Amino acid sequence: MQPTGHLRGDAVRVGGDARQRFYDARGYGRPLDGNEIALSRVEAAHLLFRGDLSGIELGGDGSAGTDADPVGFERFFVASAAAADRFAVRFLVYSDLRDRGFYLSPAREPWPGGRDAASDAVDFVAYERGETPDTGNVKYPIQVVGERESVAAAGLAGRTLAVVDEESDITYFAAEGGAIDGGTGYEPPTGLSGVLLADRVVVWDAPEDLYDRGFYGRPLTGRAADVEGALQLSLVEAASLAADGRLSLSASVGDPEVADAESGDAAARIVARGRDVEGERFDRRLAVYRRLRAADAVPKTGFKFGADFRTYLDVETVEDLPHSEHLVRVVGPGHEFSPRELSLDVRLAGGVRKEMVFALTEVGGGHLGDGADAPAADVEWLTVDRLTP
Repeated sequence: MQPTGHLRGDAVRVGGDARQRFYDARGYGRPLDGNEIALSRVEAAHLLFRGDLSGIELGGDGSAGTDADPVGFERFFVASAAAADRFAVRFLVYSDLRDRGFYLSPAREPWPGGRDAASDAVDFVAYERGETPDTGNVKYPIQVVGERESVAAAGLAGRTLAVVDEESDITYFAAEGGAIDGGTGYEPPTGLSGVLLADRVVVWDAPEDLYDRGFYGRPLTGRAADVEGALQLSLVEAASLAADGRLSLSASVGDPEVADAESGDAAARIVARGRDVEGERFDRRLAVYRRLRAADAVPKTGFKFGADFRTYLDVETVEDLPHSEHLVRVVGPGHEFSPRELSLDVRLAGGVRKEMVFALTEVGGGHLGDGADAPAADVEWLTVDRLTP
């Protein structure tokens, strides 16, 4: 005969030999006095679903009714979905991970078994296979969301995201922190001079290695070209070079105030043009670009992949260019992902054999526009990959 549970508040209590049967043997719930245990609603529903409980009495819980006779899985599931936030999606993820062989515990109070989690956003912790809640070696901190919910980018690093779609399929994503570090040891030359156009800068007599070894810009070439050394720089490339004192402006199209290199700070003028072209997003992209260059990585446009940048970690020459390793999207620190948006980005990056990285940075933060010596804006790196637990 299987035991019966009793709902008290938001916990289900089970007596008899429940501690040995459920907690000691399979890591369900939290021990109470004697052999009694307390289960969260999700844990209790899973045991009902498996037939390990004969029923649950709902009496004593005003929100769920006052039935004296134990109810089965269907009644308990519906009552819990009405009483507990996001119960249905949490149950689906809990059941899936249990079926995969993991022991799990609720991650925070007031759920029985709740433990100190890194964030209130974490729903469960899944332990290493073969380990119980007593050993405490967590494999996955699980955050459960439905496909129509939003996910805050800040603080997501270190969690496993379980997204439940409208057909109850579950997709897992691993989110990790850590910066991008490269091995491109190139030092750009000084004394570069360019012309600021509407949305780019042309350096007419660029040294050959600026493109060939530093992978800056793109040569202005053609089959019948009679012009050598002309290099087109993006505004972020030009602003970064100017901020480091390597690029000045000799002229500017559309800005009559810039007549020669003495007319003002080149970096500030290029940044102002960038803001005119794309607003505050330019500041974020520039901050991330400079962080990547400072880490000896080479960022290039990621437009063809729907990203801000693609990165090359170790460039010796453009003639022997490796595959880019990352796609980088720049977002604000308060950005919230749509799970669909996140899935699309990660799927696309995986399809072209790259890692999807999100760079969280504040607008401005005291760089370039306030002088090249101002502190750089903080950047938080977040790598997201598909995961099969």
